[in-house]
Amino acid sequence: QLQLVESGGGSVQAGGTLRLSCAISGPPSTAYCLAWFRQVPGKEREGVAAINAVTYITYYADPVKGRFTISRDLDATKYMLYLQMNSVNPEDAAMYYCAAGRNCYSEDWRSASTYAFWGQGAQVTVSS
Repeated sequence: QLQLVESGGGSVQAGGTLRLSCAISGPPSTAYCLAWFRQVPGKEREGVAAINAVTYITYYADPVKGRFTISRDLDATKYMLYLQMNSVNPEDAAMYYCAAGRNCYSEDWRSASTYAFWGQGAQVTVSS
């Protein structure tokens, strides 16, 4: 069983930067695929970025390519997932969720059903 806790959400000005973090506790072997999703009221949760923790292959949704960077950090004391958000625009405002699953590929990383574990969410607001 994994537990995921997001942090780093908040308010940012358009054009600014923000870094989201997700602390993961539990056996890393059950979380070879890590991802960030976002959701705004009235819309479906959408995949933003994902990383295969073994191959380091990354996937990005088109609207964030070149602006967002997903990364992970695993050592003896911590397992962290990050989302570096640069050149933020108002369309990036949403609740952001980190998610973990056993594995993911290019054809399924965007699907919420790929991930068994979810964090509680971190709100990102963007002011213009």
